[in-house]
Amino acid sequence: SPQLLDGQDLPLPPVILGELGKDPQNPTVCFYGHVDVQPAKKEDGWKTDPYTLTEINGVYLVVRNLYGRGATDNKGPVLAWINAVETFRALKLAMPVNFKFVIEGMEEAGSLGLEKLLEEEKQCFFSDVDYIVISDNLWLSNKKPALTYGSRGNACFFVEVK
Repeated sequence: SPQLLDGQDLPLPPVILGELGKDPQNPTVCFYGHVDVQPAKKEDGWKTDPYTLTEINGVYLVVRNLYGRGATDNKGPVLAWINAVETFRALKLAMPVNFKFVIEGMEEAGSLGLEKLLEEEKQCFFSDVDYIVISDNLWLSNKKPALTYGSRGNACFFVEVK
C-alpha cells in the first residue's frame, strides 16, 4: 500500500479476477479493463459525481439523457465484454474460448498494486492464459456500443548505459 505524507497506509481498491470456462481444447483469453475515473473534484469542471448515473436535459418518458462518468472509458467497454459472455450463455452457445477477467480501479492513478498482483498470480491465475485483450478505449460511436480490442501501441526496450 502507498503511504500518505504522515506515514499512514492508504488502502488500495481490490482488483477483481474472474474466470469462466476451463475447456482444455479452447484457448484462454484474459480481458483487462478498469472501472475508475479521473479525480472527482467538481470544481475541476466535472458536472456529475463519478459513480452516479444522472439525467440531464432529458424529457422524462420521451427521451432520457443519462450520463455516467467513465461510461466510455472504461466502464462501458468492460461491461460490453461481460455482456458478450452473457449473450453466449443466454443463447446456449458453446464458448469459443475460456474467459479470464482482470478488472481494476486504479488505472487513472497508475494502476498502483496491479504489477505486484500480476507477479503474485503469474503461476496460478495467469498460468494458462494464451492471449490478453486490453480493453482500455472509448466507444467509436455514441449510437452503438463497441467491443474495442487492442491498444494504442506497445514498445519494449532494454537500454544499458555504462
